[in-house]
Amino acid sequence: MFVLKLVFFSSAISTALSCYQCFIDVDDSLRLCWGHILTKYNTRNVDSCFKTLDRIFNNEPKIIEAGKVGRGFDLMLRNILLAEIMPIVEEFDQETNEDTVYEFRLQAAANNFIAEASKLPRASGCFPPCGFQEQGAVYNCMTCQYDSCEFPLDCPVKEIKIEENNRTEMWCKVPFLLPTDAEIVWRYSVKNTVLMDHFKEVTVGVDPVYFIPSARLEHSGTYQCEIFSQEHSLVRIYYYLTVVPLTQLSHAELQDVFDNALLPGGQFPHRSPTVPFTLWLPSLELLTTCLTAVLLLVFLSLGVLFWLSCVRKTSNYDPEQDKEYTEREVYLIHY
Repeated sequence: MFVLKLVFFSSAISTALSCYQCFIDVDDSLRLCWGHILTKYNTRNVDSCFKTLDRIFNNEPKIIEAGKVGRGFDLMLRNILLAEIMPIVEEFDQETNEDTVYEFRLQAAANNFIAEASKLPRASGCFPPCGFQEQGAVYNCMTCQYDSCEFPLDCPVKEIKIEENNRTEMWCKVPFLLPTDAEIVWRYSVKNTVLMDHFKEVTVGVDPVYFIPSARLEHSGTYQCEIFSQEHSLVRIYYYLTVVPLTQLSHAELQDVFDNALLPGGQFPHRSPTVPFTLWLPSLELLTTCLTAVLLLVFLSLGVLFWLSCVRKTSNYDPEQDKEYTEREVYLIHY
């Protein structure tokens, strides 16, 4: 009996699913449409009721959009729709109502569903091109399930080229939300590869950056960063590092000189005349500072010279001679 009901319901309604069909049982739909009356002919017509449901719920983009909730909120979506449809089912069960009444009540239920479902949290969405993004999954009322972000775990290889003895860093970052218990594993391979069996584990922890303070030739190779959560891999990021030796840079510079010498006439290219030669002039603040420093140095020098002269006079002072001068002055005054 149930199979016959399901076949009848499926043949009367659109083959495309909707939020209504995801959450409302077939039996409840049959109870809802049992007393549907075509006002024009004054006859009961269940098929016409199903077509009304199809038009209001299945072919309405606003219904589909409102149902695009984040992972874990499909149950709340179901409760919102049940709260709008089931009271009508109980009220219309084994009762006849005109098609205009059905139209008004079902459209009001659809509008209320859109308003309430739109308040539920949305999914963060998918961020290409790689990684298992569970939080980005979106509920799809057309399939009655979540659409996962179907990206590969392996990200495209990013190439880095630096000169020998320079520093570099590689980041293990993704644009999507990671679990709080995420763990980071760094691996290294001397080859330019993404094959797992070619890598050796370097560090394990939560540090998202791999830092090389002074790159050497043996640092060249592929670096892999893999993020785990509860022993499940979420994403693998790759960097291929090329360290250019200093001797190669010197050879490149000599080659550039040689190539320039082979120009017509054996002359080096002249500088562009469009670049004028400009004389650098210091700023007013810099001139003021320099002048102040010079004056301060002059005053200090004068102070040092004055102090030296005072010390010299003090060192040449003779008490006996001073006493003789004093007695001579007294004698002259007396006479």
